Amino acid sequence: MSAISPDSLYVILLAPFVGSFLGVLIKRLPKRLPVAFDRSRCDDCNHILGPLDLVPLISFVALRGKCRFCSAPIGLFYVSIELAALTIAVIAIAMSVDPAVMWFGCVLGWALLALAWIDWGYMILPDVLTLPLILLGLFATYWLDPGDITDHALAAAFGYLAFRAIAVLYRRIRGRDGLGEGDAKLMAAAGSWVGIGPLPYILIGGAVLTLAAAALKSWWSRQSIEPRMRLPLGAGLCLALWIVWVFASSSIMR
Repeated sequence: MSAISPDSLYVILLAPFVGSFLGVLIKRLPKRLPVAFDRSRCDDCNHILGPLDLVPLISFVALRGKCRFCSAPIGLFYVSIELAALTIAVIAIAMSVDPAVMWFGCVLGWALLALAWIDWGYMILPDVLTLPLILLGLFATYWLDPGDITDHALAAAFGYLAFRAIAVLYRRIRGRDGLGEGDAKLMAAAGSWVGIGPLPYILIGGAVLTLAAAALKSWWSRQSIEPRMRLPLGAGLCLALWIVWVFASSSIMR
């Protein structure tokens, strides 16, 4: 894009605030804590934080990474998630020539960011995020290319059923569960966003990315990967899905 458009500017300004909200989701959803009706507090002194303490990125720099009430280190979690949300926005802007594709790419990327972070930390994929993502994918398909809506709806059903069949087969062969139902719902969301053709690439790519991340973590922590160790496949699927969507949508629109 030769010049930044108003939509691009809105996305860049909005992204850190979205990242801040995603941080709240990541912290509270797995613990079933209220998301919208509880004030933000310092993790150390439990003091309620005011608006000036919660401006994404800026507050962290202004406060020099410390709580203004107890001087405890704030930590890099929220800064990391805000920067990740901003990075997603920048990539979506760079890869899109259509404002609708840019917005859908950002929303998909932000939702998948939260899901991947939660799955990596807690080994769960909350229905409150995966199920709306299926409907949003169908809406995006209808908005961008109405002729594909039936194919994407069938792809969502196929993605879920095929993954559940793999999970049942795994259980019969290994005698234990190895693939979660949340992963199947995520594959349904993938089908609604990209159709049936890319699903095998998302599954294989997600598995490779998960294994690579687990290997890197194992090397960093100097702990070996055990055969029965649970791995957050959903995190890899999220990254693979967003990569496929970004490149597929950009090539279609160009």
